[in-house]
Amino acid sequence: MKKFVLALAAGAAMAWSVASAGAQDMIVEKKVFELPSLTTIGGKTIKGVKVGYETYGTLNADKSNAILVAHFFSGTSHAAGKYDASDKAAGYWDYLIGPGKAVDTNKYFVIASDTLVNLNTGDPKVTTTGPASINPDTGKPYGTAFPLVTIGDFVRVQKALVDSFGVTKLHAVMGASMGGLQTYEWAATYPDMVQRIIPVIAAAEPGPWLQAWLGVWAAPVLVDPNWNNGDYYGKTAPKAGLAQALKIVSLHANHWLWAEKTFGSAWADEAKNPLDAFDNKYKVEAALDAGGAARAAISDANHYLYLIKANQTFIAGAGAGAKTAAEGIKRIKAKTLMLYAPTDQVFHADSVKAGAAAIKANGVEVETAEIAGNFGHLNGVLAMQPHAAKIAEFLSK
Repeated sequence: MKKFVLALAAGAAMAWSVASAGAQDMIVEKKVFELPSLTTIGGKTIKGVKVGYETYGTLNADKSNAILVAHFFSGTSHAAGKYDASDKAAGYWDYLIGPGKAVDTNKYFVIASDTLVNLNTGDPKVTTTGPASINPDTGKPYGTAFPLVTIGDFVRVQKALVDSFGVTKLHAVMGASMGGLQTYEWAATYPDMVQRIIPVIAAAEPGPWLQAWLGVWAAPVLVDPNWNNGDYYGKTAPKAGLAQALKIVSLHANHWLWAEKTFGSAWADEAKNPLDAFDNKYKVEAALDAGGAARAAISDANHYLYLIKANQTFIAGAGAGAKTAAEGIKRIKAKTLMLYAPTDQVFHADSVKAGAAAIKANGVEVETAEIAGNFGHLNGVLAMQPHAAKIAEFLSK
């Protein structure tokens, strides 16, 4: 039975994908990793850090088969499998990760973790530390007293998680969009630990165009009076602004081909001509509104803003002291497979290619391939199946 699944990615975008339930679903368990304290790249201390994580496959005797998967902007660690056989949908890359698949869990031990300031605070399967968490020093939610964190800080927590398994070398690190940024950070900060990287729909630096767009993503939350400078816990949350923000993200991370093929110019209600009233909408508008509201219902506005700041300020290798993107990229030694979408409007193809050339200049083996499809940026989550064999081959080298 085929079904349409709402998916948001890298910028957290909405699209409808076809997913098939099967008898061979991998059943996975969500666990929690705890770190007594984290010193951020900015020099702040966060006490009692917790993140959720999942593992797939078995760690081999010499602990050489571990692959880390980092998630996209609106994602979670649920990259593959189901928590229960009755779940309607599997993890977002289930068609790539599992027994006999591109990332073969009969061969590899896969680790996927939630990030700090994960967006999905209302999801009972998500564990994350961020502004909505209780500050142990005050007994109240941090709000904007929580330190600003970076992609490098996300990776510091992941490094501690990986260390807890006794893994000293990663066979590979991979991820889509913000997960791709984390992949670059891993390779630049821990160049002797990471053997291969697969950044998907992600450039090695955000650049001014995306930094500006991320500001547009943030704007509806910042102008919602209920945001109240981040002080809304125990009060009315800025859900209206957050819903509008997520709608913008959804449209930006998709493509006009998706809109044309999925909706055309159909009215949301056949009896309500958009010309007759401002509330009468087109079907694409109504779908984006519904998707934004649904995501806002389980998301936290401060976490959303913190994620935006982390993406805007990304510098690969910041965890190792890199001050510029060029400096960080020069540290990368890992074999690289870059997968990008020519129709991507978030990380445009030229910026990805520039990063590939910069890494290749280090004397590193770099491969690139284009992801086709109608979903723009979201092709990196929804349309990767044609590259399954390439991924499997790259991992086996």
